[in-house]
Amino acid sequence: MVPRLSNRSILVCLLSLLFFACNEGSIQNQDEENNSKPNIVLIFTDDQGYADVGVFGARGYQTPNLDKMAAEGTVFTNFHVANAVCSASRASLLTGCYSNRLGIYGALSHQSQHGLNPDEETIAEILKPQGYATSIIGKWHLGHMDPFLPTEQGFDEFFGLPYSNDMWPYHPERPDFYPPLPLYENTKVIDTLVDQSQLTTWYTEKAVDFIQRKKDEPFFLYLAHNMPHVPLFVSEKFKGKSENGIYGDVIMEIDWSVGQVMEALRTHGLAENTLVIFTSDNGPWLSYGRHSGSPGELREGKGTSWEGGVRVPTIMKWPGIIPEGKVQDQVAMTIDILPTIAHITGAALPEKKIDGKNILPLIKVEENASSPQDAYYIYYNQNELQAVIMGRWKLVFPHRYRSLPDDFVAPTDGIPGKYEMIELEEMALFDLENDVSEKTNLIHENPDIVKEMMQLADKAREDMGDALNDKEGKNRRSPGRLASQDS
Repeated sequence: MVPRLSNRSILVCLLSLLFFACNEGSIQNQDEENNSKPNIVLIFTDDQGYADVGVFGARGYQTPNLDKMAAEGTVFTNFHVANAVCSASRASLLTGCYSNRLGIYGALSHQSQHGLNPDEETIAEILKPQGYATSIIGKWHLGHMDPFLPTEQGFDEFFGLPYSNDMWPYHPERPDFYPPLPLYENTKVIDTLVDQSQLTTWYTEKAVDFIQRKKDEPFFLYLAHNMPHVPLFVSEKFKGKSENGIYGDVIMEIDWSVGQVMEALRTHGLAENTLVIFTSDNGPWLSYGRHSGSPGELREGKGTSWEGGVRVPTIMKWPGIIPEGKVQDQVAMTIDILPTIAHITGAALPEKKIDGKNILPLIKVEENASSPQDAYYIYYNQNELQAVIMGRWKLVFPHRYRSLPDDFVAPTDGIPGKYEMIELEEMALFDLENDVSEKTNLIHENPDIVKEMMQLADKAREDMGDALNDKEGKNRRSPGRLASQDS
């Protein structure tokens, strides 16, 4: 006999079924919402010169995967970093702030007792509330002490080095200064390296694995290659493959890595819903000669505020959103990446003031799109405002900078040559649209432009300071420091 159910039992069953159906629909809607959010892949190389990609003029080696990415996306020929050195550049990229606003200067070392303040919000941290899985694979360089590691800054996973790969006992000039080079997995040191030939391969394998594991949820992958920062290392599969020595081999392996990441996205059906950004942290380290890259027509390289130091090769791809085969020559900067990603994903902007702005119209190469910024400010050293870029114009202030001597002979063995210090004694104005090499000073022919740019510079000095003019700045913030230290 089939048992009879009471009216109450029937009501309970109906309500249970209704709850299950609604809950299942809610879960399904949430899954659909998560799947509709674009994945973000940010590939950041180290010391790669402006002319070190095929479509930017590379010679002696090929970059077929980056060239394909450019053909299927957009090339940005006027894209800048905020500061031409490792830690400062990365701080700006991840926070949308000028690094000097955050108190991050130069390149942190194993002795640094400070790092990116945990109170600052990174790209990873603004994406976490949106349901994103987050990973950094590669170089961090924003503090190696526990409070400043990536897992304290919004990243679920970390595999890589805490600082530059030359900060090890085999440094050609300071072998007794650095300890063994630690390789991290999350918060643990899992190895100390005496050989770096597998770094690019390991990073690539980890990136592909992350994509595979997180394919069913939105993710942010920050792939920060140590190469081509010296010392140069390459795996056997690319050793001796280029006509440009080991530097060319290294770039070819990075290009291979890009191809592997792109293939993983295609394999898992993610390519159409993923924004991929490729760029570099600053220009080439020219004193290393054949072990450094090329700035092309640009003036100087890493460690300077000339275009060779701060203009970097940049390619972006997002099928259906970013047009194919286009060139964007409007000025933009890495500080704009965070607010643009926030706009794309619906993430909230950081609570504290940032400097970047949404440049999606520029990225989409919309007709008549222009930079939302009044100007971009180039700082270097301990809070020195060295240049201002306003559209096609660049105003450079008197300062000291490093340069290779006229009789410089490019080293071939990985041991750097010596820079000399040059004193720029007068302000200079350059028309970057017609003089990307910064050769012709037009300051006397354009007094109105100079006046406008000087007013912008004065606002920046009041806001963030300028050591060259004894300005402290009203809105600078402190880096993170260990509790035992004075703030």
